Amino acid sequence: MKIDDYALLLKLNEVGTIRGTAKAILISQPAVTQRLKYIEEHFGQEIYIRTPKRLRLTPSGELILNHAKEVIEREQSIKNMLAESSKEVQGTLSIACSSLISQRFLPAILGEYTNTFPKVAIDLVTGISEDIKRNHKNYHVCIIRGEKLKESTCLRLFDDPLYIFDTEPFPEGKLKERPLVSFSSDDSMHELVDNWLYYHQDEIKPMKTITVDQIETCKQLMKQGLGMAVLPESVSGTMKEEYPHIPLMLEKEPVTRDTWVCFQEGVRKLPQVDRFINALTSQSFL
Repeated sequence: MKIDDYALLLKLNEVGTIRGTAKAILISQPAVTQRLKYIEEHFGQEIYIRTPKRLRLTPSGELILNHAKEVIEREQSIKNMLAESSKEVQGTLSIACSSLISQRFLPAILGEYTNTFPKVAIDLVTGISEDIKRNHKNYHVCIIRGEKLKESTCLRLFDDPLYIFDTEPFPEGKLKERPLVSFSSDDSMHELVDNWLYYHQDEIKPMKTITVDQIETCKQLMKQGLGMAVLPESVSGTMKEEYPHIPLMLEKEPVTRDTWVCFQEGVRKLPQVDRFINALTSQSFL
């Protein structure tokens, strides 16, 4: 049995389907099925029952999965100890990062980091902040938007002001009725926008909401005149020079999204993690 085989069992349990697991780890479904068959033959036990909706652990599977967790934890523990004792910065750096940050800022930061520390292996997962928060203990470092993580050390990286853009002007003293284009994000982002719209309902009234999956799609639909869009400054670029916009303000204060780097106590003892956190906190984002 290889470490990757134990990791596959954990991923199958997390995702729940062979198809979803294959997509997550970037190999074919037949390859996942074949590896699972090999693992079950190795232990001489059926680990998962295939049901129409998801894989279900057998009683033997539960024991084997607990064993897999212990093996992975011991492997990571020894890697951490070796990294701590080494004078050279090496080992694995696991990062979970908000999609927006991973698109806008992270490539340049990681490029410089890996040039400086080429022996560090990067394990990167991107997604919505709420999903990252649910599994934050699986990563050395989490870069999230909105509310910071509880029971973690969190350092604020930057505040990101929100603006509402349109191809049409925002007239003073007159109700503006237009569709609103929004992008998939965590609940805290939608709450900020809904709260602002509530307090400005005499000025701006969305006629309907068009929801898309990506922020870039949202920007392009706004640029084509399909409606208004609330966007953070970090992704607006030169849009403030090109399109009518107003800042989101409540009680004369800007409405912003905080961006945090969060990590568990003691993880900075790992040199590769400490150097990465230093790189993040010394960065100028806006």
